[in-house]
Amino acid sequence: MVFKDRIDAGQQLAKRLAHHASCSNVIVLALPRGGVPIAYEVAKALHAPLDVVLVRKLGVPEQKELAMGAIAKLPGADFASDGTKVLNSDIVRSFRLFGAAIHKITVREQRELERRERFYQSCLTKDSETQYGSTLHFEGATIILVDDGLATGATMRAAIAALRKHHPAHIVVAVPVGSSEACAEFRAEADEVVCVNTPQCFSSVSLWYEDFSQVSDEEVCKLLKQSANNSTTIPA
Repeated sequence: MVFKDRIDAGQQLAKRLAHHASCSNVIVLALPRGGVPIAYEVAKALHAPLDVVLVRKLGVPEQKELAMGAIAKLPGADFASDGTKVLNSDIVRSFRLFGAAIHKITVREQRELERRERFYQSCLTKDSETQYGSTLHFEGATIILVDDGLATGATMRAAIAALRKHHPAHIVVAVPVGSSEACAEFRAEADEVVCVNTPQCFSSVSLWYEDFSQVSDEEVCKLLKQSANNSTTIPA
């Protein structure tokens, strides 16, 4: 199955998550930026609030697309006290990455993570009553973590680790497409894994979308605002 775009992927994924529509205290968290348009469709279908969990891949020097780990932070939290870092020990050993090198990469990605958070805070509070990350409580909730695909799973793994600190009742990893190996691994880390398509020859996430255009920070803010407005029209 090849998805037309992220909207189509989100609608297909939402169908697989329909059993959560009748549940109370469901929160949809997207991994920005690519996961946000998909999570928007899921949140709309489930009548659930939408927000983002801020994540950044920690790339190997000279091979930035190869993840040695990732960092994550929940909305409204302080990275120094509540941030999470996960590392792939095999890759760290293989590339002989030591503390100073890992720290340098982590600081660089943390700056970008914090820049995005400031941007989201600024655009969501401008001409809007939406408050980024101020009203969600994760303890005892069902959290649906959404991304546009699952390859190595580094950022998703960091997002789960960040959430576990807040004791949710149930964590769902939900993606339109993912490698069968990654999806199998996450069944041991999450409480539920929902993946629409697990092709035998996975290669990369982008190959399973006709349109895999980059998502901008402005689009993220737009969709978060729209989702907040949608939730205000749902009867109590």
